[in-house]
Amino acid sequence: MAEKKPELQRGLEARHIELIALGGTIGVGLFMGSASTLKWAGPSVLLAYILAGIFVFFIMRSMGEMLFIEPVTGSFAVYAHRYMSPFFGYLTAWSYWFMWMAVGISEITAIGVYVQFWFPEMHSGYPR
Repeated sequence: MAEKKPELQRGLEARHIELIALGGTIGVGLFMGSASTLKWAGPSVLLAYILAGIFVFFIMRSMGEMLFIEPVTGSFAVYAHRYMSPFFGYLTAWSYWFMWMAVGISEITAIGVYVQFWFPEMHSGYPR
């Protein structure tokens, strides 16, 4: 029997994508990270955010073009594997995994800080 090639399913509607983007944008890091950054660097942070936003815009635009021209099942590491080398695909996938582990740890730390704000008698484990 012939093996069926995996296909992409297009089940997300525009509202799903908008809410995923909103949830990714407004996160714990926006409130916790921006406050300390503004305190240390001042209004120049706005310029840094604008420059980083422009950089990310062009990267995501490039990713969108690649996804449009050649949709694949898998993550963006597939493109690094296919167009650069298998080694770069490997590095991309693992660095993405490590990034999400760091995000998870920082989210748990932020939850402890926010809980301690509302309930000062609770110990969050976060040194002050």
